[in-house]
Amino acid sequence: MTTASIDYTDVQGTILSGYRVELARHFILSITDAAGARAFLANLVDGTGGLPAVTTAARPSVKPDLFVNISFTATGLAALGVTAQELATFDPAFQRGAANTQTAQTIGDVNESAPANWLGGLGADGGAGVHVVLNLWVTEDPAVLEATTQTLRAAFAGCMTELLAADANALPDNGVHFGYRDNIAQPTVLGAPRRKRPTPDDQPVVPTGEFLLGYPNASGGTYSVQPAALSTNSSYAAFRILQQDVAGFESFLTTYAAKAGIEPELLAAKVCGRWRNGNPLELVPEGGACLPSHQLNDFTYVQPSDPANDDTLGLKCPIGSHIRRNNPRSEAVVGTDATHHRIVRRAMPYGPAYDPARPDDTPRGLVGYFINASLFNQFEFLQGQWNQLSTFVKAATGPGGTNAGNAVWNISGEDVFLGVNDPGASSFTLAALGKNGANNTTITGFSRMIQTAGSVYCFLPSMTGLRYLAALGSPAA
Repeated sequence: MTTASIDYTDVQGTILSGYRVELARHFILSITDAAGARAFLANLVDGTGGLPAVTTAARPSVKPDLFVNISFTATGLAALGVTAQELATFDPAFQRGAANTQTAQTIGDVNESAPANWLGGLGADGGAGVHVVLNLWVTEDPAVLEATTQTLRAAFAGCMTELLAADANALPDNGVHFGYRDNIAQPTVLGAPRRKRPTPDDQPVVPTGEFLLGYPNASGGTYSVQPAALSTNSSYAAFRILQQDVAGFESFLTTYAAKAGIEPELLAAKVCGRWRNGNPLELVPEGGACLPSHQLNDFTYVQPSDPANDDTLGLKCPIGSHIRRNNPRSEAVVGTDATHHRIVRRAMPYGPAYDPARPDDTPRGLVGYFINASLFNQFEFLQGQWNQLSTFVKAATGPGGTNAGNAVWNISGEDVFLGVNDPGASSFTLAALGKNGANNTTITGFSRMIQTAGSVYCFLPSMTGLRYLAALGSPAA
């Protein structure tokens, strides 16, 4: 694959490079004065007027105290002056917006997760009043977070209304509230800045155009929008606030592990695809000490040339596990392969760490971006297809032939974490050798583990695009 040449100074940093930080605050804003909002943006782009500058993908020589990025909804772009004809060239899911009824049905934002129940009224009127997501990440100092927050609020106070400020705080060892080690597997994007600590894996490098507009994507085409100034080096994202029912998940493990006749920690590993310390079931099916970081993502599922390690049937890592659904790797699936549907995840926990000795109902979960070049073909595909359906897996037998089983019999229900999982229909299959799943164990009747507390479909313009938006009200524009 030909190396892509990317101008890192033109790309917002969070798209290609995650920030290793302890704190974050995400401001969700509604534009009330377009001219004032454009003036605010002009200062933010270059760090003038006392504001911090938008962070690019160019790696600094010294790690800064903070990072800033900004994105816009379709109605936000329209408020700044992008025309309806131009917006019609954008991703169809982005045009609908996160709070649209079709969107909510597609990705499972229903019942308690419906837009009508979102924080800050983000789902009101189909999300029409949600215009801007302004991101502030802080390396470690709470004083920097508060001082920069004061500066930003003073700057946007006359031109934008703050609908919500969503905070995030890192947990020890890159953990999340369900107890798993997180941020292990991210796609390797062609042309992206080299990682300080590379984590080798078995998977192909993903074409640049799956994450940045203006470059070839996995299908051989190129995503683009009009005007051209908003196209190359821009991207899309779903900004999500996902509330985790930690007490409910721990209760699920205890109750359903007993029904399945296994230990709770093994069930936790089976529904995720990894042990809570990050070890993948494919490499460590029996548990054990944490593997070195460079081994945690170096595995695959289907290995016809290596029958001893082939896991076509999901006997080690269930086919319906969270990581296998969201990236089936070498597995045979309906439609295109996993490379066409990868996403970059930039999310952090929010809320205090959960203490099982003192259960409480304090809100806690994950908040951040799910980044891609096509919300329709990447984020919505994963959410609406692989996470909610079990029929995407093609018929396939392992080394033992049909008498050992077939992959299509060894998956059921929806993703335990990201599925809707109504108790009347929820199920999860633990596979065993046997024709047509005869010896499988299937657990049923459990509830949804994660509720959507807010969602915004965003466009992350390039630096060129940000300057174009900031100048829309000028005579030259």
